Amino acid sequence: MITQFLDTVDGIVWGIPLIVLIMGAGILLTCRLKVLQFRKLGKALKYMVHNEEGGTGEVTSFGALATALSATIGTGNIVGVATAVVAGGPGALFWMIIAACFGMATKYAEGLLAIKYRVQKEDGTFLGGPFYYIEKGMKERTGHNWKWLGKLFALFGCLAGALGIGTITQVNGIANAAHSFFDPNDAHMVGLFGGSYSVSVVITAIVVAGLAALVIIGGIKRIASVTTVVVPFMAIAYVIVCLCIIFYHIADIPHAIGQIVVAAFSPSAVTGGVVGTMFIALQKGVARGIFSNEAGLGSAPIAAAAAQTNECVRQGLVTMTGTFIDTICICTMTGLTLMVSGAYETANQANIAAGILEGADPVYDGAALTQLAFGMGLPWSHSAGAFVVMAALAFFAFTTILGWDYYAERCFDYLTNGNKAAIQVYRWIYILAVLIGPFLTLSQVWTIADIFNGLMAAPNLIALVVLSGVIAMETKDFFRRLDSGEYQENLNFHVR
Repeated sequence: MITQFLDTVDGIVWGIPLIVLIMGAGILLTCRLKVLQFRKLGKALKYMVHNEEGGTGEVTSFGALATALSATIGTGNIVGVATAVVAGGPGALFWMIIAACFGMATKYAEGLLAIKYRVQKEDGTFLGGPFYYIEKGMKERTGHNWKWLGKLFALFGCLAGALGIGTITQVNGIANAAHSFFDPNDAHMVGLFGGSYSVSVVITAIVVAGLAALVIIGGIKRIASVTTVVVPFMAIAYVIVCLCIIFYHIADIPHAIGQIVVAAFSPSAVTGGVVGTMFIALQKGVARGIFSNEAGLGSAPIAAAAAQTNECVRQGLVTMTGTFIDTICICTMTGLTLMVSGAYETANQANIAAGILEGADPVYDGAALTQLAFGMGLPWSHSAGAFVVMAALAFFAFTTILGWDYYAERCFDYLTNGNKAAIQVYRWIYILAVLIGPFLTLSQVWTIADIFNGLMAAPNLIALVVLSGVIAMETKDFFRRLDSGEYQENLNFHVR
């Protein structure tokens, strides 16, 4: 009954109106910015690794991006892509990439507005994000008080952090991968919370929660110092393994791409009837894409607001590289790995045989499908592939836990007007959620995360549409000053 209720709510939240709002906002911003996300991608990548001299803020632009990437490069890249492909067919990957192309413009707008409307608190820290550009920017634009909408966004952000994308989904992904690798046959079980769980799951929960607590208590600077080291390392390592699998099966790439495109418009032609309609592929692709890159969700601008910069456009460019790296690069590689390795075909046949058409749970879903792809993709043992996925998930999901704690705390700070005691209590609630996350079912976990993601996205996207004129004006002014020499970039290569 709980699962059916959550599925009903998820269907309402992620219905046609939100899909139209997400895609519509991205298309609107792409048009108003004249396809800036591709025209200025090279400059954005340069700004990403060159700090701005004399910029005001708490961490470098790269540090802010690394914090945002730590929250986006997570289970969405490994588990999210796999669940999207199982639920929506290979075509879900096509719609995920299309949404990301427009999402880069959305992410640019979020980073720009975060700097433009951020505030510096009495203790010297910076606070910004959708709650402030909703409150301040929309009031300037419309003349009405929209603070209630900013509060609503902050509330959904707190809930998403503690009960969805920030904690439960991440540690659940780590625990499932550890369980599949260390104790796949449930040989070592222990009774807990009225159920029976593998010892590997229990140990994972304790270790991850403990490590998260050690970093989270240190705040944004400690989180940024950890993520600036871990994020580049883990992303590069994962991409290298994916590329090895893709190049090993390079002859199969044209067929895989053909399947993805065909399934995007006619899912049953590829899935054997497992997926019903094109809308399901579109819905799952966009929803899982948003889960992975968070474009339009309103989370990344919270980290961007702490960047050491005096130029809002500059930070907008840096922020949009997150979507490019996360979805267009890493998620695409994961999706191609599932297809060229033959893992999707194997899993699809196994799921049909298990009765998925009659409503049974899939045999291969989430981390299990990606582990299958990594095991089949290279001439090594399946256990070696499972270990690589487990290690990647451990790093990816752990840094997502850290990044989302910062997001959720900033939202809670806005809700409570900076009540330090309340924020400290929220931190421990967040850590407790990490501890209990592995003991919830996978389908419920992802559905809850999708619901809170959608609820967060709605007020943020409304603000982006209303403020699209401000975004276009600031962009035009920045490049006018840059081209005329009025603004000097003053860059130095320093990412820490």
